[in-house]
Amino acid sequence: MREYSTPAVAEIPPSANLADVVFERAQREPPAEIIRRKMGRGPDWQPVTAGQFRDDVTAMAKGLIAAGIGVGDRVALLSRTCYEWTLTDYAIWSAGAVTVPIYETSSAEQIEWILSDSGARALIVETGHEQVVSDVLSRLPAVKHVWLIEGASSGGAASVGAAPAGSRPLDTLAGDGAAIDDAELNERRAGCGASDLATIIYTSGTTGRPKGCQLTHANLLADVRNAIGALPEIFDELGRSALLFLPLAHSFARIIQVGCLESGTVLGHTTANELVTDLRTFRPTFILAVPRVFEKVYNAAELQASASSMKARIFQAATRTAIEWSATLDSSGRPLAGRQSARLRAAHALYDRLVYRKLRAATGGQVRYAVSGGAPLGERLGHFFRGAGLIVLEGYGLTESSAAAAVNRPAHQKIGTVGQPLPGTTVRVADDGEILIAGPNVFRGYWHSDGATKDILDAEGWLHSGDLGELDEEGYLSVTGRKKDLIVTAGGKNVAPAVLEDRLRAHPLISQAMVVGDGRPYIASLITLDEEGLEAWRSRHPELAGASLPGLAANPRLHAEIQAAVDEANKAVSRAESIRRFRVLATDFTEQAGTLTPSLKVRRAVVSKEFAADIDALYA
Repeated sequence: MREYSTPAVAEIPPSANLADVVFERAQREPPAEIIRRKMGRGPDWQPVTAGQFRDDVTAMAKGLIAAGIGVGDRVALLSRTCYEWTLTDYAIWSAGAVTVPIYETSSAEQIEWILSDSGARALIVETGHEQVVSDVLSRLPAVKHVWLIEGASSGGAASVGAAPAGSRPLDTLAGDGAAIDDAELNERRAGCGASDLATIIYTSGTTGRPKGCQLTHANLLADVRNAIGALPEIFDELGRSALLFLPLAHSFARIIQVGCLESGTVLGHTTANELVTDLRTFRPTFILAVPRVFEKVYNAAELQASASSMKARIFQAATRTAIEWSATLDSSGRPLAGRQSARLRAAHALYDRLVYRKLRAATGGQVRYAVSGGAPLGERLGHFFRGAGLIVLEGYGLTESSAAAAVNRPAHQKIGTVGQPLPGTTVRVADDGEILIAGPNVFRGYWHSDGATKDILDAEGWLHSGDLGELDEEGYLSVTGRKKDLIVTAGGKNVAPAVLEDRLRAHPLISQAMVVGDGRPYIASLITLDEEGLEAWRSRHPELAGASLPGLAANPRLHAEIQAAVDEANKAVSRAESIRRFRVLATDFTEQAGTLTPSLKVRRAVVSKEFAADIDALYA
């Protein structure tokens, strides 16, 4: 057993709550820009000052109070990432209520379960979800109010179907609360302390029905304020700003939202579809994403270069140079003595002009740091981006740990690890390899599920993550897989699939990979194809331009390229752990099909069931 901790840099007073920052910043610096709001689909961003945001939050919070939303009542929020999401979140907290986020990609069954299980009294929903919400609400009489976000400021959604009976536009809340005076609102907010429940975040459910994680104001504030103290290069930078595009229903994006407000970082909102354009106009100083996003950024650049053999050779050489350059840097990013030859310095300068600058320009030109979480990024991409001038800081955590438990620091980074524990957090690796977490960021338990709470939270307060990992002598954590995902072959070999899957997804033709082999004689893999990568590959094989996806999935030329990717991935493991056979599927894994979670993790149980025949064929 190995354990590592660092002292807290921020202690949370018993009286603190998440809404305080809105009113404190407005009192201290009312003209300061705290949010940049996109209006419509144009390139212009409108500043929202601390004073304006306080007024918007106050008006909405008073409206909630006037509607009968009481202290501790649950208010569900179903919307894309937008200004109204953040506004509503802070208004709910200001009224002493509890936010229950719902992914906009959730199915009717999932929406109904979350509303029912949480006991939500109200639902705030973006237009475009009217039909599914109407169907669900007919069976949920406890939901007394429905307010509609019409034309959210990140672009707006087209209305679909009739609005739910009795629903009203969200902006009517301001008028409804006009009779509520400031004293009543202040009393509500002052009565909410650090130990009170702030939000119930339902797990995305890679297996089974989603469970509601109860997070208090103290949980989120401890996580955020200690993260701010650990990352001054990001949160203390002059002119700092962040553009959110991940779903705010996910704890990772939510903690960054809170971190921006707490640190004075200007916050912007967009969606994945509008990200490329909005990065260039918003020009953030840091971004956050899951590893799949960074993989797609790299793959897209590689595909663009593959349009000509000359560009392809330049990009490949630039990739090798970036990785080699990054390997010559110490943990603080300074060159190691004697490691950078004149040849390497010249090559790096050349490819900075030809390749790296264009990559940085695509993020708006001001991004130096990015934060990655949700799954391992992999050393190759970590070194590539650092060598290209964009430092990706990998972190680690669970919704149950308020998102962040460990993170690499700009001044102390070990690529291939998820960094050291946040200040105030202790990480332990048990004798069986499981990662355990303790600290003020650990949740109070699952909503209405004492049995599930006891399964993950022991009597001493240790959160049993279900992840496998290793801690080195300096406290850097490496995540090696999931306990439940661990494959045991018929020969008794234990195989963690993550290392193979991560390497396979780095190939531009591959969208997703799921390694199988539990109880089987050898390891194999299901592989899906990336649409963009496939389109570029087709262009190099015009005779296959009209081929269907099922036809391409069985094409010998494509199989040869996938085999090369498999061979490359196998270099990371022993022969007993290597992939012997693979099967290219004629369809991708998606959220809509239920085979991916909203954070883009493969739902293994669903895939195993739906593609059981394909798995059996690998062992025929």
